[in-house]
Formats: sequence, structure tokens, C-alpha cells
Amino acid sequence: MKRRKDFLYIGDGSDNTVKTFDAETGRFLGSFVASGSNGLSGPRGLIFNHRDNLLVTNQNIDQPQNGNVLEYNGQTGAFLGEFVQSAALGASFAPRGIVLSKNLFVADMGDVDIPGELREYNGKTGVFLGNLNHSCFSGQFHPRAVVIGPDHLLYVSVRNLPQPEGGSVLRFNPKTGEFLRVFIESNTVNDLNRPEGLVFGPDGNLYITSFRSDESDTDKILIFDGDTGKFLDKIDLDVIGQPRAFAQALLFGPNGKLFVPITGDGPDTGSVRRYNVHHHKTYDVFVPPTSAGGPLGEPWYLSFGNTNPATLAYRRDWDDDSCE
Repeated sequence: MKRRKDFLYIGDGSDNTVKTFDAETGRFLGSFVASGSNGLSGPRGLIFNHRDNLLVTNQNIDQPQNGNVLEYNGQTGAFLGEFVQSAALGASFAPRGIVLSKNLFVADMGDVDIPGELREYNGKTGVFLGNLNHSCFSGQFHPRAVVIGPDHLLYVSVRNLPQPEGGSVLRFNPKTGEFLRVFIESNTVNDLNRPEGLVFGPDGNLYITSFRSDESDTDKILIFDGDTGKFLDKIDLDVIGQPRAFAQALLFGPNGKLFVPITGDGPDTGSVRRYNVHHHKTYDVFVPPTSAGGPLGEPWYLSFGNTNPATLAYRRDWDDDSCE
């Protein structure tokens, strides 16, 4: 589906909206999905499906029911229905990241006492197809985000609960649901902690959000070789001893820039940074923080209209070339 003008969509947990911005200038264009629209309470993963409608994973925070996946008209933001129902078989307890190839994959983080799952649904109907088999993974399985890589495999960020340290990135075959291996494991070199958002860059490397382990650490983006999983570099998002600035998700957009929504307890909260990862990792402020009058209070996941729903890669014009 081709778009002449693109927009950036960001889920805001502070008022349960999805907000829209001009993809080139960052100008705020308003709430695309209204506050709490049809039960939206905890918007997380965002993608546009093959009908060009917006799918949003909804955690139903502080509600008695499970999470669900809501569908909104891709042009108007009007509610269309529950794509995955909270009362249906296979509903997620705490859905977060989401990708869509032929089928829909949702990372259900679970909780300390609730097992996490990587759930698969029919990409056209939302019918539950089953959980991917992670029985051969010996660690704690609490998935947070997903992406399909250049090798057509499914990459999943996994955290330990309740420990603040550690985490992994696992690989699955999205066609068979087979667990393949641990691609990245936390160690003293990479300092991977509570990984969440992950995306492959135009350079083929894998970029992952990671959080500090304690007050002597930083929140950061870690960069790994996309073929081998070798740790290459990092982008610190804050400074030890100063207010925190961390990111739940990240995404490449126009001109190969890396877009990073910032949350934390400091003056940068609510901003969106736009990084040039090839020029000394410099950035400009694409959306101003809350403290400077910006519209975002608690930004989570994001999507451009031209984001591929499977690979999360950005394309100026793209037709459906997601995996079968």
C-alpha cells in the first residue's frame, strides 16, 4: 500500500491515546485514537495491517479482563472492533510487542506468577492458533517485543522476572513455531537488562532498548551484529547520577534516522529523539518533552504509516512483501 505523506503514531500511556505527528517535521497533529477509545487502557504495540487499519495491543491495565488487540480505521481512527477478544481463547494477560506477517504474533509478558507466552493468531480473523513452543529454553520466558529479521526468523526480547538484571533475545521459526536458539544473552560485556524494543537497522545491525541494573548503570540502546549477535556498541540515553531517560521501544523512520520515545523522571520525559546512528550517534529532539509543552506524557510503542508490519523496516513506498 502506497502513502504519499506519512505520519508517526505513538501510544501514550498517560492518557490512553494514540497520537499523530508529521513524519518529517514532528508537528503534533492531534490524537488519532481518542482517550480510552472502546476500553483502550494501556496501549502498547502498534502496527498497520494489510487492510491499512491500525492494530493496537491493549493491556487493559487495572481492569478485570485480559488484554486484547483493538482495530481502528487507518484513516480516521474510528474504532472497528476487537481483533483479538479479551474473553477469547488465547487472549494475552499482558500484551506488548506485535508483528504481522501471514499471521499475527503477540508478546505476552505475563507477570511474576503468570507465565509469559508468544502467541500466534490468524492474521485476517484474529483466531488463536496457539503458543510458540519455548520448552527448550531453560530461562524465564517473559517476552516483551518481537520483530521478523532479514533472515525471515522471529526475534523475541525476553526479560527475567522479578530480577532487574539480565535478559535474552531468542530466535523462532515463524512458519513452524519452533524455538531455534538463544541469539543474544546478557553478560558483563553487553550489559543487557530487561530488553524490550528491538529493530533491525538499514545497516543490518540489531538495536535493542535496555535498562539500567542499578544507580551505577545507564539506560541505553545496545547495538548487535544482525548476523552473529556479537555486541558492537551502545547509545547511552542518560547519565549516571542524573535523572533517568529510558525507552520502551524504538523504530527507524525517514532518512534512516532512529526514532526513540523517552520516558523517565527527568526533563526529557515525553520527548522523541531522532538519532543519526552513522554520525557519532547524535540526535535532535523531534518531539519536545512534556516540560517544554510537548503532547506526550508516557510514550510507549510507535509506528509510521510506512512501517512494514512484519520487519518493522521503514519504506517510502511499499507493497505487501511480508513473510508468508
